[in-house]
Amino acid sequence: MSKLRGRTALVTGASKGIGAGVAKELAANGAAVVVNYATDQAGAEQVVQEITAAGGRAVAVPADVSNAEDVARLFERVKSTFGPLDILVNCAGVYQAMPIVELTPEEFHREFQVNLLGPMLVIRESLDHFGSNGGSIINIGSGASRSHPPGYSIYAASKAGLDAVTVVLAKELAPRNLRVNSVNPGATLSEGTKAAGLYGVGSDLEKQLVAMTPLGRMGTPADIAKVVAFLASDDSMWLTGEVIFATGGLR
Repeated sequence: MSKLRGRTALVTGASKGIGAGVAKELAANGAAVVVNYATDQAGAEQVVQEITAAGGRAVAVPADVSNAEDVARLFERVKSTFGPLDILVNCAGVYQAMPIVELTPEEFHREFQVNLLGPMLVIRESLDHFGSNGGSIINIGSGASRSHPPGYSIYAASKAGLDAVTVVLAKELAPRNLRVNSVNPGATLSEGTKAAGLYGVGSDLEKQLVAMTPLGRMGTPADIAKVVAFLASDDSMWLTGEVIFATGGLR
């Protein structure tokens, strides 16, 4: 497939999980991909290796998306390596189950800085790097912004804020020929969710979620990546300001 051939994509938080799946899917469709990571250099380099082994182009670049100076350096690397940007995917995110009685300001600020401030800083910096033809900005939100799971008030609030930012910026950036959409995954099996012990294979929670999902299974990074690739391509030229819940029908 080559519907993204000749285009450059930046995927934040792409060293594992959904971000890694998105980076590999965009590369498989012909895009040159900047694989951003915060701390997992080995994971990011593994993603790059898989892309290049399949004949694609990719480079791993470190940056903390909640740090404006890091973000500026990230885009300088994008420019020097692949030129103007065409596709931006904001996938970097953090979460922690925390009942309200255990709320700490530190955790609140950590999640909002990465999940909400981060994408806004990245989008702001990206405006000087898109080409004259504009491009596509895709935020990775969460089904939690609608399902509101107990124990995730901070996370759900940060992702609901990202939904709002998506719609606002779709209007604000349309004159620049920039489309802004969000893909909000549901329960998805990835390295991150496995490490957090959220959806143990065969666990009661996994069985419950599968039973509640009309399509009858857990999501995978590949499921989300294909939706992102659609939004990155010309096939979605008439879509902006959309918040797409890629949840297998889970409400």
